[in-house]
Amino acid sequence: MQTSEVIYEGNLRTRATHTKSGSSFITDAPTDNNGKGEAFSPTDLVATALASCMQTVMGIYAAKNQLSFEHAEMKIEKVMAANPRRISKIRIHFDWKTEEPQEVIDTLKEVAINCPVAKSLHPDIKQEVTFNIIN
Repeated sequence: MQTSEVIYEGNLRTRATHTKSGSSFITDAPTDNNGKGEAFSPTDLVATALASCMQTVMGIYAAKNQLSFEHAEMKIEKVMAANPRRISKIRIHFDWKTEEPQEVIDTLKEVAINCPVAKSLHPDIKQEVTFNIIN
């Protein structure tokens, strides 16, 4: 089954539509690559997808195991390299307010760093994830 559709709208802008839900978003080329930077760039989406995937699998694991997983916020930084132009590093700073015991925190961290997106990215893309646990 088709996942999505992407249409080029011109001026380095695309519109992506999720097939099942019909929800959509636009992308723009970044300003450092001839674009307007008025929306996520495709490489921004890759970095953001990593963080979103981490939180999603943590939430799934927590729900299946009757654990609390709330108050989680990530800040993402994408680092680009040249020759060839590519993502070289994704930094994620994760602030997580929890009262779960350290054993549960460690398990959920492991779940996060092994999410499907993390395992799908090329190994040359460094993934730096820091967890700031707030009790």
